[in-house]
Amino acid sequence: MSIDVTKVKDDLYQAVNAKTLEEMVIPADKPSTGGFMVLAEAMEKLLRKDLDAMLEGEISCENAEEEEMLAFYKKSRNFAERDEAGAAPALPLLEQIRAVASLEDLASLTKEWINKGLPSLFHLGVMADMMQATKNALYLVPPQIILPDKAYYENEAGEQLLEIYRMMSHDVLGEAGIPEADIARLVEDTLSFDKSLAPLTRSAEEKADYTKMYNPRSIEEIRSYHPNFDLATLLQELVHPELKQVIVTEPEFFEHFAELITEEKLEEIKSWLIVRSLNFATPYLSERLRQKGSLFALQLMGIPELEDKEKHAFNLTRNTYDQVLGQYYAKKYFGEEARADVEDMVKSMIDVYKERLAENTWLSKETIEKAIVKLDAIDPLIGFPDSYPDHYKKLKVDSEKSLLETVLAFNQIVSAVQRDKWAKDVDRKEWHMSADTVNAYYSPTSNVICFPAAILQEPFYSLKQSRSANYGGIGAVIAHEISHAFDNNGAKVDAEGNLFNWWKEEDYENFSARAEEMVKLWDGIEIYGGKVNGRLTVSENIADAGGLTCALQALQREESYDLKDFFYNWARVWCQKGREEYLQLLLTVDVHSPNPLRANMPVRSIDEFYSTFDVKEGDRMFLKEEERITIW
Repeated sequence: MSIDVTKVKDDLYQAVNAKTLEEMVIPADKPSTGGFMVLAEAMEKLLRKDLDAMLEGEISCENAEEEEMLAFYKKSRNFAERDEAGAAPALPLLEQIRAVASLEDLASLTKEWINKGLPSLFHLGVMADMMQATKNALYLVPPQIILPDKAYYENEAGEQLLEIYRMMSHDVLGEAGIPEADIARLVEDTLSFDKSLAPLTRSAEEKADYTKMYNPRSIEEIRSYHPNFDLATLLQELVHPELKQVIVTEPEFFEHFAELITEEKLEEIKSWLIVRSLNFATPYLSERLRQKGSLFALQLMGIPELEDKEKHAFNLTRNTYDQVLGQYYAKKYFGEEARADVEDMVKSMIDVYKERLAENTWLSKETIEKAIVKLDAIDPLIGFPDSYPDHYKKLKVDSEKSLLETVLAFNQIVSAVQRDKWAKDVDRKEWHMSADTVNAYYSPTSNVICFPAAILQEPFYSLKQSRSANYGGIGAVIAHEISHAFDNNGAKVDAEGNLFNWWKEEDYENFSARAEEMVKLWDGIEIYGGKVNGRLTVSENIADAGGLTCALQALQREESYDLKDFFYNWARVWCQKGREEYLQLLLTVDVHSPNPLRANMPVRSIDEFYSTFDVKEGDRMFLKEEERITIW
């Protein structure tokens, strides 16, 4: 592809992607396309084709888990049965809620709802204790509010979305046979109760510092949250009688729990549970209910069409059996040669990071040595895991149960398996993404970087594309994930994954000052009819900047390289065309900056970008030397 080098000086992203963006068409049932999304769409088509071939007997299942996955797929595709049943599978849930007559009843229902993965007054998670990362702890989490962030409750867009939710809920309740006289009260009660929750939940910006979710509380402190709703006993019954401590992610919510959950509000709470639970159930019911129950999500992301029911059945199966389908994909389509090559790139990137630390001028020798210890402890997971998570052996499809009943039964199994991990050793080799996921991650508590097989293809990586392009793609992604070990959150975690300050005081002050410069550099940049929140996105911006500079240095250790190819592919992987509503949603809630800025901003602080493209003052990509930020 021919690229006009002169245009790079003004906008690298547009110079590389303009023609592609012009030709791109966003699928009618998607919020965006390009880069990651194109690969995800291709993955969806490939796996759906193979799953259909399994259904026809053209491809054989290799094990019991794949056989159960196929049985679930068949059940999801039994559209005639789903349509005939209508809302009937969900009606017993509504009756259970209506039968609640006291806070004691509500506590019992809450226990069951948490077990089944239904919308509840709070949620639980079992994961590594941040202060003792080798052991799993219980985390207590507030409920999900209707709007995607509490900031929406203060603007016109939020009001419009709530009106859509009101309309959708009216239609869903009506389709479920709820008397018209009751519908208005149920919906208005729901919106009223939800509005009372929103101010006590944290915004996306507040959640971006994930170390602040670590707030240990004794079981007696948990008991004190409510005099008539025995939260402590409920947690002990759900997890273990000897539960003595809980990590409360947002204490400010639970400190007001007794004000939110009262006998006087009981009917309002029941309405909230009825509406939220029925809306939750719609994807597993009739086609009419699925369509009616999708209105809010479609409006939120500006999607004009709902995915067709066949694709919907595939995606339900893929979500339920993600690791099973992921391993199927990896073993069939992912080559060991690619895995070995990427492993070498990871080692190279870690070596470069060590070199850069050794050359660092603003850290003390003591802190550098500890940073290198953390680097050496990073464990890469590449391609796919060697085994399935334990719960898959327990998932059995019962032909007598409806799709909704099946999903709720599966949720109970998965929840029980997860909670059984409480107080046990953390499995640091456990994958938190399936192999067919086009993404990557860094786990701070495990000090692990993970690159699923699906991201290891063009434009990120290919044995067919140049080494320079690979370093601009997957190389920068690898280094990005390594950089998360030293972003504003990762810097607070040691080599073992514990929340611990391993820095000398003056070093951490220097790092914090540089992180604050990164916040200021990004904060307020206008795009998509809004502005970038520099504090929300700072961790990802630090990782992008560190990842790109380290990938560049790793490339320069090769015998030959092409810096233009490197920078071009860096811009290419961020190519994205999105719907206006979706892009504005991301501006509010996503810790990642908008893709055009991810392509353009980090290169503006790299000397080689200026020399490669002869960028000078007056060019739009030019950034004054005193404003350029290099942290890692």
